[in-house]
Amino acid sequence: MTQTPTAHTPAQEQASARFTVPAQHPMVMVLGSGDALLRVIEKAFPAADIHVRGNEISAVGDARQVALVQRLFDEMMLVLRTGQPMTEDAVERSIAMLRASENGDGPEETPAEVLTQNILSSRGRTIRPKTLNQKRYVDAIDKNTIVFGIGPAGTGKTYLAMAKAVQALQAKQVSRIILTRPAVEAGERLGFLPGTLYEKIDPYLRPLYDALHDMLDPESIPKLMAAGTIEVAPLAYMRGRSQPIFTNVLTPDGWRPIGDLQVGDLVIGSNGEPTPVLGVYPQGERDIYRVSAQDGSWTLCCGEHLWTVRTASDRRRDKPWRVLETQEMIGNLRAAHARRYELPMLTAPVCFPEREVPMDPYALGLLLGDGCLTGSTTPSFATEDPELAEALESALPGVAPRHRGGPDYVINRIKSPGDVVTLENPVTRALRQLDLLRTRSHTKLVPDDYLYNYTDVRLAVLQGLLDSDGGPVTQKDRTCRIQYSTTSIMLRDDVIALVQSLGGVAYTRRRAAEGRKPGLAKGREVGHRHDAHIIDIRLPEGIEPFRLARKRDEYHAAGGGGRPMRFIDSIEPAGREETVCIQVAAEDSLYVTQDYLLTHNTLNDAFIILDEAQNTSPEQMKMFLTRLGFESKIVITGDVTQVDLPSGTKSGLRQVQDILEGLDDVHFSRLSSADVVRHKLVGRIVDAYEQYDSENGTENGTHKGARDKRK
Repeated sequence: MTQTPTAHTPAQEQASARFTVPAQHPMVMVLGSGDALLRVIEKAFPAADIHVRGNEISAVGDARQVALVQRLFDEMMLVLRTGQPMTEDAVERSIAMLRASENGDGPEETPAEVLTQNILSSRGRTIRPKTLNQKRYVDAIDKNTIVFGIGPAGTGKTYLAMAKAVQALQAKQVSRIILTRPAVEAGERLGFLPGTLYEKIDPYLRPLYDALHDMLDPESIPKLMAAGTIEVAPLAYMRGRSQPIFTNVLTPDGWRPIGDLQVGDLVIGSNGEPTPVLGVYPQGERDIYRVSAQDGSWTLCCGEHLWTVRTASDRRRDKPWRVLETQEMIGNLRAAHARRYELPMLTAPVCFPEREVPMDPYALGLLLGDGCLTGSTTPSFATEDPELAEALESALPGVAPRHRGGPDYVINRIKSPGDVVTLENPVTRALRQLDLLRTRSHTKLVPDDYLYNYTDVRLAVLQGLLDSDGGPVTQKDRTCRIQYSTTSIMLRDDVIALVQSLGGVAYTRRRAAEGRKPGLAKGREVGHRHDAHIIDIRLPEGIEPFRLARKRDEYHAAGGGGRPMRFIDSIEPAGREETVCIQVAAEDSLYVTQDYLLTHNTLNDAFIILDEAQNTSPEQMKMFLTRLGFESKIVITGDVTQVDLPSGTKSGLRQVQDILEGLDDVHFSRLSSADVVRHKLVGRIVDAYEQYDSENGTENGTHKGARDKRK
């Protein structure tokens, strides 16, 4: 379109402009059916006469309005070139943006940029922002981790967020979508209604389901929800990812009940490193399940507690680990008789702080395995491998193993010239310090100073135990496992803990003493007085289980121990208990719970939408925001003028604006009646209510006096 100045009066400058519509665009697309779009333009610019002849459009009149008409038709043509039709609503919004731009307070974005931004194309329709604020809201979701969409009903807050979530899922930017609402109406008020809790809250969550059906194939939605890819749940269910308060969690100082933890305390993450606790949230009494693995390890948690798992198919296809709730896996634990869900293992040995110890850890392992520690005689050691006696001598300064014949060695103190008094044997002294003196084969244990020491110490103790009382077990066409046996229940549990702390797995079984064939000692039969505990061990690659040459060579000749694996074996009800959940700062949000199982309750790799957030309490809002995991995105939508909370309860959405405004990577998008994309009357209703509130001394539907009194 070209513009030409014309004669003008002192009161009003006149101009004319002419625009030719390209032949590929029918005039009905430019002017609308029955010239509907042309009438909208003429009504908006009464001081400009617009004429149409063929495919030419001309405008004559007030220079300012003619210039806007020219820009408007230019923008309309840019939109039409994308194949998107113009509507009366789109023309009106384009005019509003152009006028704002002319006044100097307009956006940098042009109407064409706003109207042609596609978010999602599905089922024959394209979802895109329709207003400038909506475009900025969508752009903010792309640029920020947490976005608040605040505005009246009908502004597309939730719908656009849902479209971005589906887009992110389809682009594999996230692995799951979580949609939630604070189901205020689904509390005791609906208690008289028949049906389960899900049936009661389903109508309240229905708008979320309806939006999903607009964006995805309806037949795929049940499958995605069954697989945990899409979760729709009331906000209360987001809280319940918890464990009983007495459940042990591993810390750098050993095991502590999860209920004793506080923000800032350190727990152990999946990489074996300490990670701080970011949040502690009491959950009240909940139904509890016992989750057991095939190696006998187990822990307790609620039905909504999260587990990182993968299937054999996931592993073959190199797919990422998935996150499932406990209750999602119940009844689905087997796949063709094989266990379906594999659990992650420690990626590195646990890093406990170094502790001083009175005896070399490898020597302690040898003595716990084949040493006599009763204290009634000089400490002794039995082995058929002279290599171990030599290792013991080099590891224990001040003593020398003296061979007494056969496998027996006595560990004597080395006397110095001039000794005139009887000095305590260094080994006896160390055993006394460790409270191991006078222990027998069925009462031996690994002291805590070794059990929770740094990696080299724990590994050395285990190597001593395996070199003395363990060994490799080779099987045809299979990797080599390690076997260890003891009659001490405490030592059995300690060996299992050592293995698990190094990233391995251990299976145990009992061999009853009763009925077993007696053993031989110097040619005579010796009966078994205590049950034996057999432990089968697999350690990760890079962890050397043996120092004894013959056992080490046999182990490596058989191909090593393979890959330690854990699978969920059973999930069973375990009553009701007081529970708590924690959030940790680890990158994968995993922490070590009982039996060195890895679990978490933070939402990683997810697109999370909290709708109707004005109905959250401040505590709920804090809980929700601190559940944010890595590689995740949160969008929170709400209308602060429609709070349904009980009288006296402050809205978490109102409070959070004062707390987080200006925080990096957190954005507040505020929409208004101008962004309402429903019936035009809705926008006018919103404006009327705002005017009423202003004139009657109310704010967001609450009288200022009452509000000030609550403050």
